[in-house]
Amino acid sequence: MAEMIKGNHAISEAAIRYGARLYAGYPITPSTEIMEYLSWRMPEVGGTFVQAESELAGINMVIGGAACGVRSFTASSGPGISLKQEGITQLYDEELAAVIINVVRYGNGIGTLYTAQCDYLRETRGGGNGDYRAIVLCPESIQEAVELVGLAFDLADKYRTVAVLMTEGALGQMMEPCTLPDFIETKRAPWGFDGKYSYKKVGIFDRDSMKEAVLMNEKHNAIKANEQRWEDENLEDADYVFVAFGLPGRSTKGAVKKLQEEGNKVGFIRPITAWPFPEEAFKKINPNVKGLITVEANATGQLVEDVALTVKKVLRADIPVYSLPYVYGIPAMKTIKADYKKIVDGEIKEVF
Repeated sequence: MAEMIKGNHAISEAAIRYGARLYAGYPITPSTEIMEYLSWRMPEVGGTFVQAESELAGINMVIGGAACGVRSFTASSGPGISLKQEGITQLYDEELAAVIINVVRYGNGIGTLYTAQCDYLRETRGGGNGDYRAIVLCPESIQEAVELVGLAFDLADKYRTVAVLMTEGALGQMMEPCTLPDFIETKRAPWGFDGKYSYKKVGIFDRDSMKEAVLMNEKHNAIKANEQRWEDENLEDADYVFVAFGLPGRSTKGAVKKLQEEGNKVGFIRPITAWPFPEEAFKKINPNVKGLITVEANATGQLVEDVALTVKKVLRADIPVYSLPYVYGIPAMKTIKADYKKIVDGEIKEVF
């Protein structure tokens, strides 16, 4: 039965019901309600909650829990996630399954408290040192966030990797009706420390054979082939295709519907996985499309880079790609509609 629940609380409860039994982190707005909720809820189910002395300490505790095969996770925002990067790349290197929740807020440095999507490039490129990529999931609603929490843990276990739930400040703070999942039976991963056997990494670095690099690329290719997820509409007949994720993706869908009612031939792609990027969706686009348009909550346009690369790879290099970066907040449908008309009239120029 659906109940009204705050986004951060729903994500926290979903993680517990999907078998998470270790949370370690440090408070930061707008993710703090996750820690607050788990501080009393995790002990109720026999799990471990730790408010660490810092973000660095928290992510290293997650490394320890993951090494023991326990479903482990942390949450933060903006600069807090930046501080965790070395630990995240270490999780990836050791092939440990863990989930990172990023409740994105806007800004450079210590940033602001405004809801945004300005962490896109960091999350999708692997923000730490090395060659790592994390699976990145982007919900548009509290219900979808709950479902993607379970998927994040499942995919992390399946590929022995890091999965990021990249949500947004507004989604963490708002309330919506949501149906929570049933509890699943919790089991430790069979490859974790158990007091008898030592944990052994699958990929062993070998300077001569480059075995680790080969295995890493095989894993990435498997994830790209099997785990692309998206929502789309009216791609085959569209003159223009919007691409947007998360809460801006939700308002973009509404704007597209209104534009269609006014006789405009438009469609949309809403990536659910930001990595792997849903290249398969672009194969459905009208080959005579006039342009693609990203709608983003950042200042510089970040999603537009993946869209332009994918258009060149899947369609043609001469198709213009536009970006509507609204800095922070959630763009209104009427604003998206008005800017679409500026694009059609040539008032807004393509980025690529």
